[in-house]
Amino acid sequence: MGKDTIADILTLIRNADMNRKRTIQIPLTNITENIVKILLEEGFLENVRKHRESNKYFLVLTLRYRRNRKGSYKTFLNLKRISRPGLRIYSKYPKIPKVLGGIGIVILSTSRGLITDREARLERIGGEVLCYLW
Repeated sequence: MGKDTIADILTLIRNADMNRKRTIQIPLTNITENIVKILLEEGFLENVRKHRESNKYFLVLTLRYRRNRKGSYKTFLNLKRISRPGLRIYSKYPKIPKVLGGIGIVILSTSRGLITDREARLERIGGEVLCYLW
């Protein structure tokens, strides 16, 4: 784990999805817990549970997959980190980007916590654009 915990978490999830792992274990922090909650609400994850090992807490994520007609698995989750420690990207609510014309979601860090782009437009607040999901 490096200095950018959000990028590390997104990379862990992306790598597990590409390797078709059903469950992964990520370190528990407030930011990762909020991101995972959004992923669960939007239907990108099947299940989340907390796990404790030798005084360290982890989140165990169960990834969701989709089948095509031939029965093989396709990757279901596409993640892209936007704002990073070296270059912060902020957006006012009218200029919040739409991913795939509104099909994907944008996770924003606002004064009211981590929320999706749809919630930010409804509440008319902007914030830091953390990542894109589609």
